[in-house]
Amino acid sequence: MFEKFRTFETEFAGRPLVIETGKMAQLANGECLVRYGDTVVHVAATAAAKPRDGIDFFPLSVDFEEKLYSVGRIPGSFLRREGRPSEKAILTCRMIDRPIRPLFPKDMRNDVTIVATVMSVDQDNSPEIAAMVGTSVALSISDIPWDGPISGVSVGLVEGKFVINPNEEQRKVSEMAVTVASTSDRIAMIEAGANEVSDEDMLDGIMAGHKENQKIIEFIKGIQAEIGKEKFSYPSNEPDEEMFEAVRDFSVEDIKVAMDTDDKTVRDERLKPIYEKVHAHFDEIYPDQAAKIDECLYKTQKFVVRRWLLDEQKRVDGRKMDEIRPLAAEVGILPRVHGSGMFTRGQTQVLTVATLGSTRDNQLLDGIDKEETKRYIHHYNFPSYSVGETRPARSPGRREIGHGALAERALLPVIPSLEEFPYTIRLVSEVLSSNGSTSQGSVCGSTLALMDAGVPIKAPVAGISCGLITEGDRWMTMVDIQGVEDFFGDMDFKVAGTKKGITAIQMDLKIHGLTPEIIKEAFEKTHKARNYILDEIMLPVIAEPRPELSKYAPKMLSTVVPVDKIREVIGSGGKVIQKICAECEVTIDIEDDGSCFISGIDIEKCRRALEIIETIVNDPEPGTYYSGRVTRIMDFGAFVEIAPGKEGLVHISHLDIRRTENVTDVVNVGDIIKVKVLEIDDKGRLNLSRRDALIDLDGAVPENTLSDKPRGERRDRDRGPRRDRGDRRDRR
Repeated sequence: MFEKFRTFETEFAGRPLVIETGKMAQLANGECLVRYGDTVVHVAATAAAKPRDGIDFFPLSVDFEEKLYSVGRIPGSFLRREGRPSEKAILTCRMIDRPIRPLFPKDMRNDVTIVATVMSVDQDNSPEIAAMVGTSVALSISDIPWDGPISGVSVGLVEGKFVINPNEEQRKVSEMAVTVASTSDRIAMIEAGANEVSDEDMLDGIMAGHKENQKIIEFIKGIQAEIGKEKFSYPSNEPDEEMFEAVRDFSVEDIKVAMDTDDKTVRDERLKPIYEKVHAHFDEIYPDQAAKIDECLYKTQKFVVRRWLLDEQKRVDGRKMDEIRPLAAEVGILPRVHGSGMFTRGQTQVLTVATLGSTRDNQLLDGIDKEETKRYIHHYNFPSYSVGETRPARSPGRREIGHGALAERALLPVIPSLEEFPYTIRLVSEVLSSNGSTSQGSVCGSTLALMDAGVPIKAPVAGISCGLITEGDRWMTMVDIQGVEDFFGDMDFKVAGTKKGITAIQMDLKIHGLTPEIIKEAFEKTHKARNYILDEIMLPVIAEPRPELSKYAPKMLSTVVPVDKIREVIGSGGKVIQKICAECEVTIDIEDDGSCFISGIDIEKCRRALEIIETIVNDPEPGTYYSGRVTRIMDFGAFVEIAPGKEGLVHISHLDIRRTENVTDVVNVGDIIKVKVLEIDDKGRLNLSRRDALIDLDGAVPENTLSDKPRGERRDRDRGPRRDRGDRRDRR
C-alpha cells in the first residue's frame, strides 16, 4: 500500500534523526515525518498550480501547529480544542520563514504553504528545530522551485562550552539560546537571546552552529538526490529587461532628486508625480501591464539607492556609514501610569509604558512547553498612522508579535528575579512614527520606562540595526538603517544588548546568506552604536532606576510561608486570608512552595498584612511587637487580635504611659494599635502592653511615678482594688 515509503537516518547532535516520507499526506507536493528522539513533527509543503493574480510579492505562508495531545494535555479553552497559535508558535513560523523565503524565485507568484504539525514532544529535543529540518526536506524533495536545502540548530553556552541542540536541563543553565540556519556555504538566519554574551562568544557560537548544519545539509542532499522530484516551471512575473531599461532611463534622474532627502514624507510626495508621469508615458506602450511598470519603478529606486551606497558611499539622507540619525529620549511623560519612556531616532519614535501588577497578573500559557505562566510581558503595537497610512485597526499580526518578542527577549536578562522584585511587569510599546527599526526603538523605550517605573534592572539595554548591500564579492554595511535602506538593501541585522554584551539578535535577509566577516563587522558597528546611545542619550536622561515606585503603582511585599502552615494562613474555606485581604485592603497570593506575595496601594496596610501572616506562621514570643485590632472592651482592659485566632489582653494599666481611668479613653473597638508581648501564661494566653510598645518603639516618656518603680510592683499596684489605689494616690 505504501510503495513510496522510505526511511532515512543520521545522527544529529549526538542523537538519532529519522526522516520518513511516502506514507502520509500524499497529495502534498512534498512531505516528511521527522523523528528526533521522541519528538515527532510532520511537515507538508504545498504549492498552487497557478500564480495568484494582482499581487507583487511571493505568497508564502508558514504554519507551526502545536497540538496539545503531543504533550498529553487537553486544551484549557471552553471548546477544549486548539485555538489561535500561541506566541511561541508564531515566532517559530517566522523563524522558519526567514531562511527559506530568500531561496524561492523572486518572480514566482504561486502560493506556497508550509504546515508543520507537532505530534509528539520530547522536551529534550526541540520540535522547532525538527520542524525547520522537516521543512527543508519537504521542499527539497518536492517539485516546488526552491534553491535549498538549509538546516537549523540551536546553540547553547553551558559552563563555557558550546552545546548543539541542548537538552532541557542544559537550556536552564545556558548563557545563550541561539538558533542558526545555514545554506551549504552561508549563514541564512540568526535568532538569539543571551545573558550579556560577548561579541566574540556569540560569533563563535554562530559558527559552531553553522558547522553542525553542514552535516544535515549533506544528509538532505542525499535524500533529494534519491527521491527528489523535478521542479515545476511557472510564468515569471518579472518585467522584461527591455521594459525595465526603458522605464529606468526615462525616470532615473527624477528619482535621484526625489530620493535625496532624510524625510520619508517629502520623499513619498516627490515620488507621486514621477509615478504619474511614467504611467502617462508607458501605459500605452505596455498596455495592461501597470503592475509591471510599478515594479520597474521600484527596481529603479532600488538601483539608485544601491549605486549611491556601493559606488559613492552615499546614503539617501547624507549620513556616513556608521552615523546614527538624531536621537532623543524622555521619561515620565504620562502622569498616572507606573512608568513611561519615549525614544526617538530620526523619524522612528516609540513610546513605551510600564505597568506593575501582582503575581496573579502573570500571563497564563497553554502551549507545548512546561512553562505555564509568564511574569515579564512585552507587547508591541504598530498603528497605521505610524507610517502615514489609513486602515482599520486589527489585532496584532505576526510582525507585531515578532517585534514585541524580540524586545522582550532583549530585556529579559536584566529583569530582576521574583525574589528581588515581586511584581508582574508588562511593557507596551506604541510605535508613533516608523522609518526603520522600530523594534530596536522599543528596546530603548523599554529600558527608559522600566527605570522610570523604579524597576531595579541589572543594566540598561539599547538596540540598533545594521544594514547590508552586496554585489558579487563586494559588500558594505551601514548602521541605523532607515526604511528605504531596509526595502532596497539585503539585510536588517538587529542587535540589542548592554555595554557588557549581547542580549538579543534577529537577522532578516533577502540574499542567500552571510559570511563570518559580514557578521563580525555588524557586531562591531552595533556594539559601538549601542554604547553611544546609552552613554550620550539614555543615561543622561535617567541614570538609574528611580528609588521609589510611582504612588499609583501597587506596593508589594513578600515572605515565605512554611508549607505546613499554608492551610493556617488560608483558613477553612479561605476565611482567614479573605479576612486579612478585607481588613488590610490588599491582595495576597500564596504559591504551592510557600512563596507569599502581598500587594496593595498603601504600603502600611501591606506591612500590616505581612505582620498578620508572619504572626500566624510564627508563634508569638515575649518581647516581640505587633499591630493588632481591638476586638473587645472590658472594664479591666482591651482584647487585641494580633492575627486571626491569636488574641491577647492589654490590661488597663498597660494601655497608656499615663494613668488610665477608663479603657475607652484610650482605645475603642476596631482601633489598630501597636502592642508588645509581655508573657504567655501556662494556658497559652497572651498578656500584651501598649504602654511598653509606645516606650520602646516611639520613645514615649512615661510618668515618673510609674517609671520609678519595678514593673512587677506597678502591676501589683494597678491590679489592686480601686479604693486602695485611690488611698495610695492620696498618700502621694
